[in-house]
Amino acid sequence: ILCLVSVAAALEFKYHHTEELEEYLKGVHAAHPSLTHLHSIGRSVEGRDLWVLVLGRFPTHHKIGIPEFKYVANMHGDETVGREILLHLIDFLVTSYGRDPVITRLLNNTRIHIMPTMNPDGFEATKVPDCYYTRGRYNRNGEDLNRNFPDAFENNSANIQPETRAVMDWIKNETFVLSANLHGGALVASYTFDNGNPVTGSLKGYSRSPDDDVFIHLAKTYSSNHASMYKGTGCDNRQTFPEGITNGYSWYQLEGGMQDYNYVWGQCFEITLELSCCKYPPADQLEKFWRDNKVALIEYIKQVHLGVKGQVTDKNGNPIPNAIVEAKGRPHVCPYRTNEQGEYFLLLLPGTYVINATVPGFKSMLKTVEIADNTGNFSALKQDFSFSEVSDQIRSRVASCPKTPLYQELTRASAAVKPTLHVLVLMTIMLVMFK
Repeated sequence: ILCLVSVAAALEFKYHHTEELEEYLKGVHAAHPSLTHLHSIGRSVEGRDLWVLVLGRFPTHHKIGIPEFKYVANMHGDETVGREILLHLIDFLVTSYGRDPVITRLLNNTRIHIMPTMNPDGFEATKVPDCYYTRGRYNRNGEDLNRNFPDAFENNSANIQPETRAVMDWIKNETFVLSANLHGGALVASYTFDNGNPVTGSLKGYSRSPDDDVFIHLAKTYSSNHASMYKGTGCDNRQTFPEGITNGYSWYQLEGGMQDYNYVWGQCFEITLELSCCKYPPADQLEKFWRDNKVALIEYIKQVHLGVKGQVTDKNGNPIPNAIVEAKGRPHVCPYRTNEQGEYFLLLLPGTYVINATVPGFKSMLKTVEIADNTGNFSALKQDFSFSEVSDQIRSRVASCPKTPLYQELTRASAAVKPTLHVLVLMTIMLVMFK
């Protein structure tokens, strides 16, 4: 045990290959068994475990009212800074718990999942560190994992990889509310949508989600707390990012990205953090990268407590899963639904909103809420819904949204309406002229 404790305590600023990474994570868990839970969500093509360390007061399971947060790094195997700073984030969290009141409250009220590497095969394949492209970007099958998810706008022909499938199942099995995936090659916080069509504003060079205001806030939260990202200086003279943020589509169009998948199908708001101009910088720069990102990493986690949360129950107080709960005026193309405990979490900025809860086959319930900024209190506003007409024999069992290009359907529906409107207008004009 003493040996494991020393391993957990001696985290150096260097690159940790697979065995060292595993040894460190196992050492942390052994040293902090009541605060952490270590598990593998799957295996890479070459059979390496995809390790996730969970931290919190209840690390082994979801607790009602406590939101789930995740960080994922090293999705591109040659983009390495995120992989290492997440190890130092783990170290900071476990050593600060019980000593720092802010970190203690954060861990008592948040379940934090950290995956240091989603592409361990790619990392190991990068034999010579390089600031630019290397073949380690891809997984062992030569697939770009950030082009490998189902896409909401067009059919993605890529074969789903084991690493991608593991993350999709992970998202399905947890109630993730907020997330970020850590990359390299630029210095910017990029947000949904990465892909788009005329319905989301692609003709104007910007793909806007229904929660665009929240995404801008999330991206600015990270960039403004970063040592230099907020300055908006690009990695060369040709590219700048005002306030250090960008809409993904405005930067460049991307099909099959993980952040759009999280938002559309996972009910999880995710942004992409580009943390270094150099993809695989020298190890002696890692300490500075940690200092530059430390505050931003913590402040971003706090945003999981934005908005409103609650439970939807029947007349006997039993939870109703798959009830639709959304803020009026911002419906999602794949409606956000309650989990098996009847819980919902909606990230919303401070303001007045009407929350609409719907159990299919019954009258919707509307409640007006006044949302304050509760991130400092580590708890979103609580608003429950009780359907007195629903008994535990009548439950909503609607399946999750299919993995099809949902916004493609929306475009067709939108286009189908236009001729109808034109016909109505012409008929009205003709009727007036006849009279």
